[in-house]
Amino acid sequence: MKKYLSMILMVSLVVFMFSGISLAATHITFGTGSPGGVYYPLGGAMADLWTKLLKAEGIEATAESTAASVENCRLVGSGENQIGMAMGDVAFKAYKGVVQFEGDAQPILGLFSMYPAVQHLLVLDPNIKSIRDLKGKRVSVDAPGSGCETLSRLIIEAAGMTYDDMRVSYYSQPEAAQALKDRNVDAVFWNFAFPASAVQEVTAVREAYFVSIDDDIIEKLLSGYDYYKVGKIPANTYKGQDYDVKTVQVGNDVVINKDIDENIAYLLVKTLFENAEELHNVHPVAKQLVPENGVKTGVPLHPGAEKYFKEIGLL
Repeated sequence: MKKYLSMILMVSLVVFMFSGISLAATHITFGTGSPGGVYYPLGGAMADLWTKLLKAEGIEATAESTAASVENCRLVGSGENQIGMAMGDVAFKAYKGVVQFEGDAQPILGLFSMYPAVQHLLVLDPNIKSIRDLKGKRVSVDAPGSGCETLSRLIIEAAGMTYDDMRVSYYSQPEAAQALKDRNVDAVFWNFAFPASAVQEVTAVREAYFVSIDDDIIEKLLSGYDYYKVGKIPANTYKGQDYDVKTVQVGNDVVINKDIDENIAYLLVKTLFENAEELHNVHPVAKQLVPENGVKTGVPLHPGAEKYFKEIGLL
């Protein structure tokens, strides 16, 4: 009898231990961004979709608000999060271990690319018509270390200036929107797909103006960084904006820890693109979630993602 009970206990213990390992291995924590941009609502909807459709496979996903690109690359690289959203340029630097990741290359790979996002420069003073007119102004460049802040700094430097030439603040997206509404800043840099709720929030109560990036600044920026491209905010994208805005854009990827199981990565990508229409009501940019965009990551693809894109003939 004792021998029989011992066997039952041993079997129960083994089942319990392996159940725990399975749960730990298939719970996906997904780093997004701050409320007010695109990352946060889109990431939450993706996590809900994966949980709904992959729960039978033992996969559940939870989205969390973060400081976006740079933090997400570090969280995914450390294994604290399994996947995260990141601007393509930041993901590239994290993968290579350069710039803000100097000597600290992150073990990340591409899961898929979501959409390109354009740099917005919104001002309250109609006399600010150029990046160079920001000298001496109160300027928000986004959260410190974020992908948007990185790009804002490069644009300012390409204009022959530094942060010392202006009064810089590092507001998150919702904080910057409130600061514009309260007239506590003169200008705000943002990077997201359009139309963005943070911009709409401001233009609903303030007369605001969009500043195009000068051609020479764009040319200098693009000559040094292949992952930046010329972008445009078409006329009438926002209230009061009856003119095209010339700017720069960068891709937005979902990165994954390189050690995540190949089948898990495969199921995440396959499930997303086969059911992407369920996300179309979250934000207009979700309509750009198609495999043809998805395969264009700024860093090499995870083997599980490669498997999916090869299956559908894109690799």
